[in-house]
Amino acid sequence: MTEAPLTDFLAAGVDADEVPELAALASARPLLEAFITLFRGTEAEVLMRLLVLRGIGREADSPRWSPEALRARFTYLDPVKLETVLKRLRDNALLAIGEDGHYALSDIGRNAVAAIAMLLRFGEEEDAELGFLTAQLAGLQAVGSITPEALGHLLSKLNDLSWHFEEAIASGSEFRILDARRRLSANGRWLDRGTDILNKLLADPEVDFDIARIAQRIGLAQSRLARVDASFQRALNKIEAQRVTLGGSGISSSDVAAWLRSLDAHRIAGLAADACATVPELALLAGGHELLDRAEAMLEGESAATDTQAALPPPDAEPAGVTLQAEDLRLLEHFTHRLGTLPVPQPLHQVIAGGGFAPASYRLSLLALLADGAEAGPEDGPVGSFMRLPIEVAFSDTLTAVGEDEIAAMTLGEVRPRATTPA
Repeated sequence: MTEAPLTDFLAAGVDADEVPELAALASARPLLEAFITLFRGTEAEVLMRLLVLRGIGREADSPRWSPEALRARFTYLDPVKLETVLKRLRDNALLAIGEDGHYALSDIGRNAVAAIAMLLRFGEEEDAELGFLTAQLAGLQAVGSITPEALGHLLSKLNDLSWHFEEAIASGSEFRILDARRRLSANGRWLDRGTDILNKLLADPEVDFDIARIAQRIGLAQSRLARVDASFQRALNKIEAQRVTLGGSGISSSDVAAWLRSLDAHRIAGLAADACATVPELALLAGGHELLDRAEAMLEGESAATDTQAALPPPDAEPAGVTLQAEDLRLLEHFTHRLGTLPVPQPLHQVIAGGGFAPASYRLSLLALLADGAEAGPEDGPVGSFMRLPIEVAFSDTLTAVGEDEIAAMTLGEVRPRATTPA
């Protein structure tokens, strides 16, 4: 089976040299061919190549292997299959063979083994990708070769984590929120390590502009992740307020849901076998005596007469001597008359004082109505008359001491007639 040339994947009239993204891949063709060799074929073939290559690379004290030593090392493999794997790795420059017939890892093969070993190491942890990207950045920073592309991978991962956590909160599921919170906690050390890398990058006055720009965006993404734990707690508090306890057993609905999640599909199906019906069963809540009474009423025509008599009972007579309580607006009317005759501007605390703390608070709340304007008040009544007063109130941001009439201090302000307001 012949492979399709690269031109078959490009649009009509486009040459491979015109695509800048292909240049970096084409320049790394030997490394890509090494990985193609490792991962082409069936799953069993791929596993055997990786097994042999990692086994050869683990021996740091004896990097050169004779064919007999390799056969002794991999005694659990079929000798013919082992020779096939060695030939495949040797023909594709992953293994080198010297003049004495001894095998050794090539430079490309050693790089491939090191990369795979690092990926497998992070694969044992909960979030391998963030750890691998952060460790890769730390290594690039140590040799002074951080690129915007490497930072972009980390930024993409952080944004993906933010989206995942926001989705968990929006779902309202207690279990998804707890899983997301555990994932955030597991990534805490990688976030801290990434913060250290960014601080060193941004502290360098000669850092590249593209690198600094992406580093600042990574810092913002890490800040969002640092605040998401509080969002998790608020969502869990809301769920806690809605949790239902089953009687006095102490078992909550969350405990039942967690128990059901621990069961497999067959046990859940067994629990629901006698609890669910294909056709709903309608319970008949009537005995023989009730049915007999209903039948007799229908035969005598009483039921129809009862159904048609749906008139409301006559209203009760209103008791004499009861008067509705009217709202006492005397204080409002007196305050309106007092402000209407206000000759000159006066301090705010002198205008509202009198009668104690409660009347003063009431007058101050009335003055706040003047900010809405006369249009916001009713046309008739004491409230409308008050809101049409030609009065202005000016408040400040400072307090003034009063020390009388149950008022210790209040906002400094001035009440003045509108006609005397300076331009």
